[in-house]
Amino acid sequence: MRVPLLDLSQQYRTLAAPIRAQIEEVLGSQRFILGPKVEAFEQAICAYCAAPHAIGVSSGTDALLAILMVLGIGPGDAVITTAYSFFATAACIARVGATPIFVDIDPATYNLSPPALEGFLRDECEQKADRIIVRKSGATVRAIVPVHLFGLCCDMDSMHRISEKYQLDVIEDAAQAIGAEYQFNSQVKQAGTMGEYGFFSFYPSKNLGAAGDAGLIICRDDKLAERLRVCRQHGMKPRYHHHFIGGNFRLDEIQAAILNVKLPHLNDWSAARQAAADFYGEEFSRTGLTQKISLPMEPYRERGLNHHHIYHQYVIRSPMRDALREHLTRCEIGTEIYYPIGLHMQECFAYLGYKEGDFPETEDAAGETLALPIYPEISRETQKYVADAIAEFFS
Repeated sequence: MRVPLLDLSQQYRTLAAPIRAQIEEVLGSQRFILGPKVEAFEQAICAYCAAPHAIGVSSGTDALLAILMVLGIGPGDAVITTAYSFFATAACIARVGATPIFVDIDPATYNLSPPALEGFLRDECEQKADRIIVRKSGATVRAIVPVHLFGLCCDMDSMHRISEKYQLDVIEDAAQAIGAEYQFNSQVKQAGTMGEYGFFSFYPSKNLGAAGDAGLIICRDDKLAERLRVCRQHGMKPRYHHHFIGGNFRLDEIQAAILNVKLPHLNDWSAARQAAADFYGEEFSRTGLTQKISLPMEPYRERGLNHHHIYHQYVIRSPMRDALREHLTRCEIGTEIYYPIGLHMQECFAYLGYKEGDFPETEDAAGETLALPIYPEISRETQKYVADAIAEFFS
């Protein structure tokens, strides 16, 4: 049996007719940039997330870049984020001229570790007037970017307690987590809506995927939301009048049209991914694998949330990861390693001065984690084949 890591064809076959109708409507109108489809999608996301402002942009990467630009973060500033995430999280910080500051992860959830974050701010920074200064570099810490990795929300209660203590903005990287829920301040909140800003990616492989690059920013502040809308059009309003230097960060009308078709199905897809994750767990227990591999953690499962984990990726862990992956490849089972190198060890960030051993939890995760096939339409027969192949490896 051949098992892909992700199969988008089944989803498309189900929605092909309405997607094509929407695309034809855009082509007929010849409105390709920031038209009614983008406005409708922004309004739909506001309703879905219970958020005041949604700003459609060209990608998840550009979403973070625009936020940093609007906040005026740049040279002399520092932004704290996880050492274990997709490259763009740190790259955007560097692109505006600021310094990425990496913090280690929680080994169970793979999300940014609150104790490690607080330890850095306490031990390696000092407060001068109303600023938090990194002792070693003299940079001013401006914000924290927690990443809701693999579809599981960070410990946002701790993030907010720390951010309020040190008066830092929280920018939620929810690129992998649209629809994931968290009980925050006694209310059920969605990923991307608990910080001052949040952002999503709609890259095709995401749980809500476009037919190309697309992204969106969530913002609570009216004035900053308007500034973000201006920023995505080169800082221009009205036409040819530029108040500041922005970027070409606009969401395409065709991508918005496709996302409008898909959004009403997102909750059902999230539930299907959760059911698939539950089945994996049952199969791994049945085959005695829970002593051989570590399964994804579900720290919020008992909180009564509908979507406590949306399983953008189903990630297991084993010290024998590489040999296991080779075995699964021979069985024609698709897998992926997210992420094989911690951000602190990337060549382009050598100038930051980090070295191997600085973030042991990140480095261990990079050497042991493996993503298995998961998508809403995956069959139980397929999952059983995957579980049996893993059991065969360890037998």
